[in-house]
Parts: sequence; C-alpha cells; structure tokens
Amino acid sequence: MSDPSANPSLTPQPGHLYIVATPIGNLADLTERARAILGAVDLIACEDTRTTGPMLTRLGLRRELVSYHEHNETEAADRLVEQLAAGKSIAVVSDAGTPGLSDPGFRLVRACRRRGLPVVPVPGPSALVAVLSSSGLPTNGFLFVGFLPPKSAARIGFFEKYRDFDYTLVLYESCHRIDKAVTEITATLGPSRVICVAKEVTKLYETFLVGPAVDVEARLAKTSLKGEFVLLIAPKDFVL
Repeated sequence: MSDPSANPSLTPQPGHLYIVATPIGNLADLTERARAILGAVDLIACEDTRTTGPMLTRLGLRRELVSYHEHNETEAADRLVEQLAAGKSIAVVSDAGTPGLSDPGFRLVRACRRRGLPVVPVPGPSALVAVLSSSGLPTNGFLFVGFLPPKSAARIGFFEKYRDFDYTLVLYESCHRIDKAVTEITATLGPSRVICVAKEVTKLYETFLVGPAVDVEARLAKTSLKGEFVLLIAPKDFVL
C-alpha cells in the first residue's frame, strides 16, 4: 500500500463522509484507496455488521462499526450527521458494491448536503456497471430501475410501459423471481427481445446468459438460481 503521507487522498479528514464501494464478490477488487480509508476512518456505517465485519477481518482491519440499513436509515442518518458535524470521519458501505444504488446511503448523503458537510466518493465495484459493460448490449444510454416489483402483474405492467424505450434497461432481481421475470419478458416483449441475465458477477460461479429472451429462458431453466442476479433488456430493435 502507498504511504498515506505521500497521497493525501488516502487519509480521512475530520467531518468528512466517505462513500466507499466494496467488492461485489472478489475481495481483490477493493481499491487501494478504499482500503486505506476503511482502515483509518473513525467509524464505518454498514448495512450489516455480520457482512462488513468479516470482510474487514480478512483485510486485517479493525474499526468501529454501526448498523445503517433500510429499517433504521432515517434515524441513523440523523445521528451520523451529528457525529460528522462534531468532527468525526465516517465511511458508509453497503453489503456489496456502491452505497446508495438500491442500498442505503441516499438519506445520509442528502442530510450531509443539506448541512454543508463534505461528501467524498471512493469509487469502485458496482454490479450494474460491471454487467452493462460486459453484456454486449447498448451502453450509449441506460435506465437503472433497481429491483422489479414482487407481483407478476406489476412486473408485466413495467415491461409494457417500457416496451419501446430507446435505451437499455438495467434491473436487479431476486433469485426467487428471476425465472418468472424472464418468462414474462418473453411473453410481453416477444421471444426475440435481446436480454442479458448475469449471475454471481466476479464470484466463482459467474454466469452471463445473453441472447433472445426465449433462448435465455431455456438456458436459465438449466442453471442454478442461487445467487445475485442482474437483468438487462435491450431496446426493441437491437440485434446482437
């Protein structure tokens, strides 16, 4: 690791909030800067201490952790802002990837901006960017919408709403519903609509299924549905 004194960006500053991206699977993807910041901040706000704690242990780091998740986000954000205002340096991380993207982080960042407190991005892994850049689907423009609705009727309504969308759609989907979602795409948008289903990106069983929806649906039926999924839908006239 570089000497922090030779690179000021590796040293947390008092009263600063750091938005730190962490690996989505492969621990080697943690950046040098992220490691330095996580190893030196006064406090780390994390989605689940049971996930972040072991990651820090594997990195040989020991810092104070506090829970910051969707169920306590508003209350916790208020407490963290007061600690920042008092001069503490704080890093916020999610279980994996970049905080604030379908993960806690937005309310804390907004609260800091309202108070005029510095917010510093420490960029790195992001599942949606990793899959989009590796899919072969158009990247000139895209819409990220997070997780699909849990109800089938709502998902179908979403697909119908964006049937003629001009850019790639990027979605997250549960392992319990990914097969249903792909079947609904085939039925709603047509069997030839190009899609990408990516599973366990950067992990041991990383899998990319890319092609016409009907073909991906058939291949998915022969694939284990355990793991984390990202789903991309190409514009209607796109040909792979």
